Amino acid sequence: MKILPFRTKSPWPMRSPELSDGTLVRACRCFTNGHLVNLESGSMVNRDAMLQYLRNNVPVIAPSMLKCDFGHLDREVQSLDSVGLPLLHLDVMDGHFVPNLSYGAMVIRSLRQLTSIPFDAHLMISEPARYLDDFLNAGCEAITVHIEAVPEPADLLRSIRDRDVVAGLAVNPETPIEAAEPWLGLCDLLLVMSVQPGFGGQEFIPDVVPKIQRARELAGESLLISVDGGIDSRTIATCAAAGADIFVAGSSVFDQPDYGRAGQELLDSANRAQALAKGST
Repeated sequence: MKILPFRTKSPWPMRSPELSDGTLVRACRCFTNGHLVNLESGSMVNRDAMLQYLRNNVPVIAPSMLKCDFGHLDREVQSLDSVGLPLLHLDVMDGHFVPNLSYGAMVIRSLRQLTSIPFDAHLMISEPARYLDDFLNAGCEAITVHIEAVPEPADLLRSIRDRDVVAGLAVNPETPIEAAEPWLGLCDLLLVMSVQPGFGGQEFIPDVVPKIQRARELAGESLLISVDGGIDSRTIATCAAAGADIFVAGSSVFDQPDYGRAGQELLDSANRAQALAKGST
C-alpha cells in the first residue's frame, strides 16, 4: 500500500483519510515554518516546536486516558481527535510505584498510528530510565517522571531533553515543592498531582493549590505547570488562577456524552479564571 504525506491547515490534523484507490494518506504534522513530521516514519516534532505548541494553546485540556473505555480504545482516541483536544495524557502504571497496572509502550505505539495529537506519557513507574527508549520510540512528545521514583532526576531529565523531547517532573500531593526546586531548571513541565497517583475518579486535594502558586513563583513563566487529578469546571478555575497551564481531565471528559462540549466547558472555566487572575494583579 502506498503512503503519501499530506498537509493540513491544522498543526495537528485529524485522522488520515483514504483515497478512492485505497491509497492511505498518512497525516504529517505541519507547522507555520513548513516543517513536516511524518507519522509513518515514527519521527516526532522537536522539543522546541512542542513547547511552542503547548504555550500557544494554554490553557491546555489534556484528557487522561486512564478513564477512557479500554474496550474501544481506538474509537475513544478517534473521538478525541475529532473534537480537536490538543494533548493526550497517557497514564503508565507498573503495579509497583503505584498499586495499579495500566498499559505500556506497546499500546502507545499502536495509538500513535491512530492520531497526530501529541502524547504526554506520565510514567508512574519505579525505573523510568530503564524504559525511556521504549516510550520515546513509541512516539511520545513529552515524558514525565516522578521525583518520588527518581529522587536525583538530573541525568534522566537531561537524557529526555537530549532526545529532543519535552521533559516533565511530577510531584505527589504529599511531596513539598521544595523537593523539586533544585531540578526545575532541567524541566520543561512540572506536573503537580492533585490526587494520589494510581486511580482515576478521586476527589481533588485543595492543599496542592499553594504548591502550584509556589512553583510559578520559583520558575517564572518559562515553566509549564500541569495539574492532574479531580479536575472539573470548579477545580480547574482554582488551579488556573493559581498559575497552572495544563489540566489533566479524566472523569470530567470521559463521563460526559460529548467530549468536545466537555472540553470546551473546562476551557471556558480556565480562561475566565486566568483572565480574572491577570486583572487582579
